[in-house]
Amino acid sequence: MVWSLGLQKIGVTEPPIKRKKMVLVTTSAVTPEYNRKVELTAFDETKTGVKGLVDAGITEVPRIFRLPEPENLDSDQSELTLPTIDLDGIDKDPIRRKEVIGKVKDALESWGFFQMVNHGIPISVMEEMKKGVIGFHEQDSEVKKEWYTRDRRRLVYNSNFDLFSAPVTNWRDTFLCNMAPNPPQLHELPPPCSDILLEYSRQMMKLGSCILMLISEALGLDPNHLLNMGFGDGLSILGHYYPSCPQPELTIGASEHADNSFITILLQDHVGGLKIFHQNQWTDVPPIPGALVVNGGDFLQLVTNDKFVSSIHKVVANKVGPRVSVASFFMEYPTHPTQALKVVEPIKELLSEDNPAKYRSTTFREYVDYYEVKGLDGTSALDHFKI
Repeated sequence: MVWSLGLQKIGVTEPPIKRKKMVLVTTSAVTPEYNRKVELTAFDETKTGVKGLVDAGITEVPRIFRLPEPENLDSDQSELTLPTIDLDGIDKDPIRRKEVIGKVKDALESWGFFQMVNHGIPISVMEEMKKGVIGFHEQDSEVKKEWYTRDRRRLVYNSNFDLFSAPVTNWRDTFLCNMAPNPPQLHELPPPCSDILLEYSRQMMKLGSCILMLISEALGLDPNHLLNMGFGDGLSILGHYYPSCPQPELTIGASEHADNSFITILLQDHVGGLKIFHQNQWTDVPPIPGALVVNGGDFLQLVTNDKFVSSIHKVVANKVGPRVSVASFFMEYPTHPTQALKVVEPIKELLSEDNPAKYRSTTFREYVDYYEVKGLDGTSALDHFKI
């Protein structure tokens, strides 16, 4: 099979996969050689991402996207249900707040995830944000190419941040924009989503502070403890776009991974596909109208010394599409020297003789650099920082 959209110059057909003692035979002709790096480079140089391949009318998943073995899309029939927490009344009723704090504690200790409703962000704002993501990714290709980069900039658009390091290329395109601590100006953002990015991030900063206060209290700390540590200062918004896939069982929307954030607040659309690995099985996170998903990232697990977990999750590909999601990462992105060199280590108030530090001190820059070089390879970046 020969790729379209500028990849014809490769002239490479798709051989069977031979990795990790698993074989996936395709219907394409087999050739004796396969140069993955050449095909990755050709794909990257199109600057049109996965959407460009779909627009070109491909009917088979290209080799760089193929899993070592097919994804069984019908196998994950878990009876477990992710907790949904209602935030209504937490600022007015102390008893209600205490109840919610207990639920947050239980969810982050066991699942590392929960859904939340009555969080205060209007549905109209969330809908407009999803439209903004679609507007960006579906704008004219020549205009969108101007934003394509692998450099650390205010706004980064590309397909797969770990394209050249991950074992499997994910079936998704993404833009990432650093919205705090130094918010961008309107003219620095793409017109299809500029206004809503600014409004959504303003609302998300308020909600993030609220969630961090609840987490602080769930740890038995002062409500402002995590905010005073600066974990609510940095915000990056990621707009993910998962095009429809002709052979969803052969690839993955997002490989198994944990987030390189402190917390992530996720807005997903109606398509679904997010799965959490919990109690040795994959559990769906079904979209709930008006709800947002919260999960702990690696920094939360590190500073809480494993009290709260950063759970592995993935997104399966789908013939239905596009699927869009908006991930709000609360973290210090290593583009600002002061924030990038901030030290991260287990919170001393949570340590004791019976519970010594399990992780060494690191910085945001060291951690994120390691995470990005490692890529989404199914392993935890936290293992690298364990004592």
